[in-house]
Amino acid sequence: MTKIITAFTLFICSLLSAQTQFEQGMGKAFGLWKEGKNAEASAMFERIAAADKTSYLPNYYVALINTTAVFTEKDKTKIDLLLTKAQDALDKEIIKDQNNAELYVLQALIYTGYVVADPMTNGMKYSGKVMEAYAKAKAIDPNNPRAVFGEADYQLGGAKWTGVDTKPLCVQVDKAIELFGTFKPETQFSPKWGLERALEAQKNCKK
Repeated sequence: MTKIITAFTLFICSLLSAQTQFEQGMGKAFGLWKEGKNAEASAMFERIAAADKTSYLPNYYVALINTTAVFTEKDKTKIDLLLTKAQDALDKEIIKDQNNAELYVLQALIYTGYVVADPMTNGMKYSGKVMEAYAKAKAIDPNNPRAVFGEADYQLGGAKWTGVDTKPLCVQVDKAIELFGTFKPETQFSPKWGLERALEAQKNCKK
């Protein structure tokens, strides 16, 4: 009996240790990202993903870091590399779980990166995929604020070319802001971004 208790105690301790290592690693990676060290943060998240196969979050942030970097990058070669890296990381998690709205929101963002990088070439190719990814995210979780806002924001961005009525889209922006107010992330590291951008879009809607 003593041996069983000792083995169980060691097992629990190892779990707590692993959890602490995961949390420490995630915290350090977020710190690097906050400092603007995108490549270092991405590499740190990759190492965490390699060590921990249970959480989707490390690969999620590899994808998010590389995707968001695209929106301030001018070099098309670098953009392609960033988006390829993002897609590779995201694919690893979508294969494991097709019922996570956050993954499809991020998929839509990756497709948006291609559109923004080269609207003339990629607009027609990826716009439908953007909307399809947001539709999947909303089907899984209709109250995910990033899904509701992202879908509306993408259409608002193209409104001057498509001629779409922006009033219903602005209503969706308002709805997303309400959802941000009640959204409860599953863990301390779960996605919680998007509110600031939604508030900016709301201001533009009122102009």
